[in-house]
Amino acid sequence: MTQAKTLRLILGDQLNANHGWFKELNPNRLYLIAELKQETGYVRHHVQKVCAFFAAMERFAKALEQAGHKVLYLTLDQTTEYADLPALLTDVIESHAIGAFEFQRPDEYRLLEQLRQFASRLDIPVREQDSEHFLLPFDEIPRHFQANKAHRMEMFYRRMRKRFGILIKDGEPTGGQWNFDADNRQAFKADESLAVPPPRLFTNDVSAILERLERHSIDTFGTSQATLPWPINRAQSRELLVYFCERLLPAFGHYQDAMTEKGAAHWSLYHSRLSFALNSKMLHPRQVIDAALNAWQQNPERISLAQIEGFVRQILGWREFVRGIYWANMPNYSSFNALQAERALPDYFWHGETEMNCMRHALGQSLEYSYAHHIQRLMVIGNFCLLAGIDPDEVDNWYLGVYVDAIEWVEQPNTRGMSQFADGGLVASKPYAASGQYINRMSDYCRNCSYQVRERVGDHACPFNSLYWSFLHRHRTRFENNPRMAVIYKGWDKRDAEERRTILDRADWCLNHLEAL
Repeated sequence: MTQAKTLRLILGDQLNANHGWFKELNPNRLYLIAELKQETGYVRHHVQKVCAFFAAMERFAKALEQAGHKVLYLTLDQTTEYADLPALLTDVIESHAIGAFEFQRPDEYRLLEQLRQFASRLDIPVREQDSEHFLLPFDEIPRHFQANKAHRMEMFYRRMRKRFGILIKDGEPTGGQWNFDADNRQAFKADESLAVPPPRLFTNDVSAILERLERHSIDTFGTSQATLPWPINRAQSRELLVYFCERLLPAFGHYQDAMTEKGAAHWSLYHSRLSFALNSKMLHPRQVIDAALNAWQQNPERISLAQIEGFVRQILGWREFVRGIYWANMPNYSSFNALQAERALPDYFWHGETEMNCMRHALGQSLEYSYAHHIQRLMVIGNFCLLAGIDPDEVDNWYLGVYVDAIEWVEQPNTRGMSQFADGGLVASKPYAASGQYINRMSDYCRNCSYQVRERVGDHACPFNSLYWSFLHRHRTRFENNPRMAVIYKGWDKRDAEERRTILDRADWCLNHLEAL
């Protein structure tokens, strides 16, 4: 009896060569990987993000073919006539006489719903499988996360540490404490004695992809580069991981919150920039954690416990945590707007030209490299949007489009939750709001700014200062009883009434002239 041909769909963020699917060859299995307009148009994307995913998909398809698997790789040239993914799948199933359909569970709600609805209409067997990527199994998410309930990463992180025996000795945290975050808040003030290794970049030719994007009128933004600096296969991803462990990890923790405008060689400081390789699944999180732990164990004199703990926390703790928040609260999470923010995103988010030097640098870097590290995203760009009351839908779409590593499951809780407090505190116990003083403490941006960071009022006063107090004033009812914020309100109340009014007047001017800042 002839075995029915099975179609297996591989999405652009499912490039996991170690998945159980690929352990054996079967001539009756056809793997489909396709560039689709659907995936370039649900938000407006940075051109490097589109190129990175398409290039990585193409490399993955070639690697599968070289391993002996049957692969159908379709570019935009072959898929342009299909309105969406279901239309493409319908045609492939019919034209290749497919008798069964299998797909890995998507990590974005919109794709999961789309595929499940499509599968429900098929009259052939359908199988949905796990992506075999995350450390916390999908089916266990409800045990750790409940919808509309606040959760804190720290306790989740401790459970994960114990579960996987990572930085644990005799049931207790290595070094006697769970979190070394207090040791990892050093500022980088352009210290010439501090040698920052240049970022490890690649030169992947994406000129053919750029031509396709232009030929099919794909609307993108950001700086286009014919040679893409991001890793697009497992070998390059592993190379980037090795480079991080050898060159960057020794100082990662200390300077993970630091920011500087000092030259092209410093745009990523000591950050790993592994998030695209991780989120596309070219690297597994345990692979990354184990590599970092091995580097620490072999070089304890160069890599302190604070450095390795800070990095492990990002992968084992935060990354798994936001995924749980996302799935526990979708689809409602994407519509949360607890602070009723409604202002439009200023135009300089698309070109980077603003008098605020911190914003100009963080936005400019984002537009040039499709990348900014977490403090630039949270405490500069996100902080500005929070203080200015920008509509979280617009903020969400910009973050999802601009960053090469942005996939909704990880982007949305970081943006709508932690950054914008639009979820009302499901992720964060307080809003991540700060005046210009925080930016001045953690960066050298303020030194060359048109505005004066130590001034609250007047035409040259840093907009972040008055906007900060205006934000607290507008949302006083919600936040004044928050234990972490009560002292801030007490300090505000001690100010002279005329001073408070002048600060709020300056904020009102800024809010009414956001485009001019």
